[in-house]
Amino acid sequence: MRHQLWAYACAVVTLFLATPKPSVTAAETGAAERPNIVFIMADDLGYGHLGCYGQTTIRTPRLNALAESGVRFTDCYAGCCVCAPSRSVLMTGLHGGHTPVRGNTGGIALADDDVTVAEVLKSAGYATGLFGKWGLGEYETTGVPYRQGFDEFFGYLHQIHAHFYYPPYLWHGEQRYELPGNAHGGRGQYTHDEIVAKALDFVRRHREEPFFLYVPFAVPHYELLLPEESQRPYAGQFPETPYTGRGGRPPGYPSDYGAQAMPRAATAGVITHMDRSVGRLLDLLDELELADNTIVFFTSDNGATPGPSDPDFFEACGPLRGTKMTLYEGGLRVPMIVRWPGRIAAGRVSDHAWTFADVLPTLAELAGANVPDGMDGHSVATELCADGGESEQAEHDYLYWEYDGGRAVRAGDWKLIRSADGALELYDLANDVGERCNLAEQQRDEAARLGAYLDEAHVEPPPQIEPAPINARRFR
Repeated sequence: MRHQLWAYACAVVTLFLATPKPSVTAAETGAAERPNIVFIMADDLGYGHLGCYGQTTIRTPRLNALAESGVRFTDCYAGCCVCAPSRSVLMTGLHGGHTPVRGNTGGIALADDDVTVAEVLKSAGYATGLFGKWGLGEYETTGVPYRQGFDEFFGYLHQIHAHFYYPPYLWHGEQRYELPGNAHGGRGQYTHDEIVAKALDFVRRHREEPFFLYVPFAVPHYELLLPEESQRPYAGQFPETPYTGRGGRPPGYPSDYGAQAMPRAATAGVITHMDRSVGRLLDLLDELELADNTIVFFTSDNGATPGPSDPDFFEACGPLRGTKMTLYEGGLRVPMIVRWPGRIAAGRVSDHAWTFADVLPTLAELAGANVPDGMDGHSVATELCADGGESEQAEHDYLYWEYDGGRAVRAGDWKLIRSADGALELYDLANDVGERCNLAEQQRDEAARLGAYLDEAHVEPPPQIEPAPINARRFR
């Protein structure tokens, strides 16, 4: 359901909060025939961070093998170039001009009347679990996972909380889950491993019924702290400039992520550690004989983050221009790997262009659920299950993003970016994937056509209000 303009919403907000969410009727598909769905999402992992996308320094053997056993997409896009709006697009099936959460402060909440992919699958008979970083609603708001279709939740609610990997607590449902090993600044419990352990337990407990497991990791992101044994294999391999921990963040944001003497070794180590975690999930599916009936997705919420993780050194965005927080391809284009043994051809590479807005309708079709009205996305199940020949998958006319006053659209191979000050950049991605040659002056008709769509695609959101002042100290 798309949000109405805020002026209208103000007049009926009480009614919205009192009205149950729209029901989603499951298609008549037997539970035994429905595949389990595992959706794993890294945080700020760049397009070029994985070996299967060209990385030559950081070792990612399990994800490389996952790509070899399924389909790897070259032209999949996040919902936005920063965390919260991208996750909002993923959850709601609405592109960046319609999705309710547009700000990235970390606690802006989904509303009760927003329909999420978890609600769609839950209505189709799926057990639903979220383990990791949420970022779409703080404690005691309408956006918390257990009011948005998730039966179980363990992890971080607020994005700023998820910036730290050794905090004193996480959330388990509505309850604080204390981490005594991290009290008083200790580093005894690495939250990534705590989250993975809970995700594995969810699979074991729901092995006899269809389940949707959403695992949005909080790594690699920005903080460069991890277990020493995961950093050790990369120690001494790179020239290093110690990171002092002073991030120079905006007021209210964390200014101290923890010092790291070997930031490049830490960056490589945390990505390889994450790769092993994906392997643990895949191994459990094999152990429980669930792999053949489980669709596994792996992606990232946006492009690589600038900072001490040094995306230039690792060529983290591959051939793409820009990083997180930009509307260039490096901020938006993400790795996407999908495996479904016997249904998705192994070793296939697809250049079909799609975005996070397509995830909800895709998972609904795969699960035998009906798609709510008003989605911007459409199912790419046909492309997923193509046999490598000519695909019958429908193409998007337009793919749309916005961030910080800027807007961008891709139509075919054309990509238009309009910055907040109105400056236009037009690129031919077929011949200039690095977005180096601005054709806005030479192709004025095309720029005008796409510019008109930028105006059409944007609907003003409700106010992007934090429920409480941002103060990183409350998460440490």
